[in-house]
Amino acid sequence: MSTHYSKESLSEVAGGDEDFMEIVAKTFLEEIPPDLTALVEAVKNDNKELAYQFAHKMKPNLEMFGIPVQKNITSIEAWTKTSKNSSTVTEHVDHLNEVLHLVFEELKADYPS
Repeated sequence: MSTHYSKESLSEVAGGDEDFMEIVAKTFLEEIPPDLTALVEAVKNDNKELAYQFAHKMKPNLEMFGIPVQKNITSIEAWTKTSKNSSTVTEHVDHLNEVLHLVFEELKADYPS
């Protein structure tokens, strides 16, 4: 089954330790959904400072899980340094939101409580 994250990347970070992989996955599932919600809200409200903080905070976790959304995160971060309105990054936010919700479901299936 194809996933939207890389088990290989996660395994590499965890040194192949399955128990540690599970802990990292569960931590991701606790921290990233509320951060994603806050990021989406910040962009919707044109709060660039807050949007940058959440995008930047999420970036290392997304890289660690090998989730192919770096272009989206980078675009959101770049938008926060412009005077453009939020409609210019809506596509990136929507894609990030869609992919991460798929990842959340996949991680819950791969690492059930």
